[in-house]
Parts: sequence; structure tokens; C-alpha cells
Amino acid sequence: MPVKSTVPLMVNMAGMIPIIFAQSIMTFPTILASFFNNSEITWLRNFAVTIQTTLSGEGVLYPILFFLMVVLFTFFYTDILFAQQNYGDNLKKQGAQVPGIARGGPTQRYLTKVQRRITLPGALFLGIVAALPFFLGLFLPAGLQQTQVFLVSSSGLLIVVGVVRDTFQNIESDLKLHGYDDRLIS
Repeated sequence: MPVKSTVPLMVNMAGMIPIIFAQSIMTFPTILASFFNNSEITWLRNFAVTIQTTLSGEGVLYPILFFLMVVLFTFFYTDILFAQQNYGDNLKKQGAQVPGIARGGPTQRYLTKVQRRITLPGALFLGIVAALPFFLGLFLPAGLQQTQVFLVSSSGLLIVVGVVRDTFQNIESDLKLHGYDDRLIS
């Protein structure tokens, strides 16, 4: 009799890494432009000021670019992580297969397609959570525009949820290891 099992596909396999990548890349031109603020060449000084004002997080362009970069980096990082798992060959070595899909390469391609479809809502949600503080800063009154506080709280919320999820998984696995009944855990 065949044993049924599951393949762990996650909605957000990349975690916070896409936000960190996007923030780093979006900050780099601003830092580079700050070196030319006091330039004697007028066009260079104006260009540096334009870069700094555009990518400072105050305008509408920054949150849109930030959102797009977070979504793209989520797909990029997830593809890299998923390719390293090499589920197709690992399932083939274990004698397992996805029903209706040939073993090896076709299984890997199928699971990659499924993972990309699962990643889409996760990437969009991560992009929204990452860019939301900047959009809120555009609509809040001047006294309440504390974008950095919102940014820390939105990223912090994602970290807290991840830590709580991992803690529950560790507790559940320890309880199963010590022989507790599954009915008592759930």
C-alpha cells in the first residue's frame, strides 16, 4: 500500500530577504548622490539632489519602486531556494512521485510552476506590507508622518509572526517526539 506524504511548499519561502535586498538597492543611489551635493558642477549637483529627493521615500515613486522590487526579489529568491531543494531528483531517489507527473525533471518543473503560483499572493502581500508605511506617510497629516515608525512596525510584525509560527512548530514536533497524541496537540 502506498504511503501518502506532502511536499512543503510555502507562500513566502523568502521571508524578509526581499525587503532587505530592495531597501539596500533603493538606498545605494541616495548614498552615492550625497557625495555630489556640494559639487561645483551645477548639473551634477542638480542631478544628485534630484536623485536624493526622488528616492528619499517622500514622493510617490519610491513606494511604487519599492513594492515592485520586493515582489521581484521574492520571486527571484524563492526560485533560487526552490531550485536548491531539487525536489524532482530527491523524490525520484526515494521512489516517490507526484501522481500523474513523471519522475525527475518533469516533477521538478511541475513543482516549480506550482511554487511560483503559490508565491504570487505571498509576494504581493509582502510588497504591500513593505510599501504600506510609505503610502500611509503620503496620506497622513504632517504631524503623524512617522514613516520610519510604520516601517519598523510592519517589518517587525512579519518577524514576530514568523517567530511565533516557528515556535508553535517546534513545540508541536517536541510533543510528537515525546509521544503525545495528535488529537491533544491540535
